[in-house]
Amino acid sequence: MGWLYVILYLIGWPVGVYGMFKKAGIAPWKAFVPFYNTWIICDLCGIGKIWFWLQLIPIAGQFITIWITIIFVMQFGRFSLIDHALTAVAPFIFLPYVGFSDKIKYLGRDAVKKYKKSTAREWIDALVFATVAATIIRTFIFEAYVIPTGSMEKTLLINDFLFVNKMSYGPRIPMTPISFPFVHNTMPFSTTTPSYTKLVQWPYKRLPALGEIKRNDVVVFNFPAGDTIINEPEYLSAVPYYDVLREVYHGDRDALMAEHKILVHPLDKTDNYIKRCTGISGDTIQLINSSLYVNGKPAYVPAESQMEYLVTTNGQAFDDDYLSKNLQIKIDPVNETDEPELSPVNGSNNQYIVDMRAEDTAAFKKLPNIVKFEVNFLPSSALFPYFENTPHTWTADNYGPIWIPKKGVTVTLTPENIPLYQRIIHTYEHHSFEQKGNQFIIDGKTTNQYTFEYNYYWMMGDNRHRSQDSRYWGFVPESAIVGKASLIWFSWQNGPRWKRIFKAIK
Repeated sequence: MGWLYVILYLIGWPVGVYGMFKKAGIAPWKAFVPFYNTWIICDLCGIGKIWFWLQLIPIAGQFITIWITIIFVMQFGRFSLIDHALTAVAPFIFLPYVGFSDKIKYLGRDAVKKYKKSTAREWIDALVFATVAATIIRTFIFEAYVIPTGSMEKTLLINDFLFVNKMSYGPRIPMTPISFPFVHNTMPFSTTTPSYTKLVQWPYKRLPALGEIKRNDVVVFNFPAGDTIINEPEYLSAVPYYDVLREVYHGDRDALMAEHKILVHPLDKTDNYIKRCTGISGDTIQLINSSLYVNGKPAYVPAESQMEYLVTTNGQAFDDDYLSKNLQIKIDPVNETDEPELSPVNGSNNQYIVDMRAEDTAAFKKLPNIVKFEVNFLPSSALFPYFENTPHTWTADNYGPIWIPKKGVTVTLTPENIPLYQRIIHTYEHHSFEQKGNQFIIDGKTTNQYTFEYNYYWMMGDNRHRSQDSRYWGFVPESAIVGKASLIWFSWQNGPRWKRIFKAIK
């Protein structure tokens, strides 16, 4: 349903504007030129061009575009609440009606001036209605999202703008309903000031879904380990609180809190992440030499996924232009959060790390300066579930097997497996938990049994060696799921990337 709504919106909006432009004496074909069409609308309506540029802002731009469209509809004498409601939530029906109905004429700005309400009052009313309508659409139908990092390269690129379908898995009722509109968890122009209040908190509920999360869906979710952050620009979710607590302060929370500002987010206000769901509840996943297996069988490998390789050359330099144009290997970062996809190892002039697609490896190996080419296996690091009492040899490339918890399944708790489930019991499913030796006390009762209340998922980036994912912070509860990434509606890198616009996400 959400996917159908997006398609209808993308088709119906410009079709309606086509008819409206024709009535207004504007060349109607201009209605089908993205963004240029709203530039013309701003000009017709006398709307300052600043509003055109503001609509390009991810998320907040949604309601500005709706407001601009409502102002345009008013030029055709449509002032009623139902007119504005239909413009906001069903433009694919109402705009073609306005554009092609013989009963409706273009009246221009004078029509707005002659209406009983003042022009300023009418604009304010339209803005308020657009805000409400856009909030409803953003909360329950679809939301715009922009890719901030390269963890999903080349499937998704930095500065791809996406539509996230919230109907696919069922819209989630806001758990923190009082917040500043059209921003996620921080105020505009701030990285540390919360945009919400926790005075009202609602339990996790989700409206009926059109389907379930499937293996290999590209999913947007709230970062599970982002509930507590070091609220300083150089930390936030980029350097998770729990990693710093373990690795720097060795579990001493008081020492960490004495030196840093700490903020506890509600789950629905943790940062949004986007990854591929490689395992659903009940699956067993394992990585063997960087190859993923699900329930003992080789997993799906996305066509555009990347891996890091260790390359030794004869000392001859690479042809950067060839690598960039023929193999799409980024030599220079797109922005400060990105990394080059070819870089020397510790300043060496003959050994490099290269991040590339599997399909490009054959051509790369044939380059005349290549002496040795192999997978760059990652070293062991702080991996979930951070075993302390059990010897293990897991690495990011040789990981597991690990079973993904499923709603209704009961497990027997042991000192060996409790690191897997403790956060689920206490943080995600909100039970008191205490361990005394080999005994576990849940909600005040001693027990070694636990039945899961939610389904859980395993999320991994397609850029396998440059992805902070479930290997590092564990299971994603169903309560953290935002929606399914469905469509790239715009993409930008030093100009529009036209081939990616309106591209479905696979």
